[in-house]
Amino acid sequence: MKIATWNVNSVRTRLDHVMDWLKDNPVDVLCLQETKVVDEQFPRSLFEELGYHLYISGQKSYNGVAIASLQPLTDVSTGFTGVLPDVEPEWDAQKRVITGVFSDIRILNLYVPNGSSIDSDKYEYKLGWLQILERYLQQILPVTPNICMCGDFNIALEDRDIHDKVSIKNHIMSSDSERNALGEILKLGFADAFRKFNPEGGQYSWWDYRAASFRRNLGWRIDHHYVTVDLYERAKSCVIDVTPRKKEKPSDHTPVVLEV
Repeated sequence: MKIATWNVNSVRTRLDHVMDWLKDNPVDVLCLQETKVVDEQFPRSLFEELGYHLYISGQKSYNGVAIASLQPLTDVSTGFTGVLPDVEPEWDAQKRVITGVFSDIRILNLYVPNGSSIDSDKYEYKLGWLQILERYLQQILPVTPNICMCGDFNIALEDRDIHDKVSIKNHIMSSDSERNALGEILKLGFADAFRKFNPEGGQYSWWDYRAASFRRNLGWRIDHHYVTVDLYERAKSCVIDVTPRKKEKPSDHTPVVLEV
């Protein structure tokens, strides 16, 4: 089984890229982030023509997550409040969480807030969002112990996840508070599937559009598959496919594919 994650930075803008990639890489599950489209306008038919079932949670112009699966998912839900009814609805106003079960694996597709800058309200929102995610996972882990939590985390957990020529001083996505918050989540019983097979640095999933960052490989690894213990043992490979990033007008992210 192959599970891919890809922040497409607008599914309609990048639709040809996504369709071409799926035809060449017919993964069992594709988790998309930053779809940037309301549910009614999601380009559903092209995915369905390739045999995919779609589960979407979108909004106009911003955010948005979707799961395309070759078999129907069960127990599909969106947001935090279905699991944590005491959470303020504002935490689900931005469409960032969607989940469903494929066979014995719960797929949890996340678009973690970016945070904007360390001195901003959006940064505090990001840290608060991560705390709620931790509570959410504490609730679902006892019910569905096999979880693949994937998506755009907007956090490079370690310095080896960032090119050494990229300045990270006072930079979002690499601050101590963000890394510590993600670290607390991983302590619940998650491991980094990519690092099982790729202990070295130098492989990235996101490159800034500016300063010829992709050509110079000045990247960050911020798109992850974090999996529970049994799935970590079952994992056969985890690779970053840079091919779509080479296309004209690409997303600034590229797909990451886990095989279990």
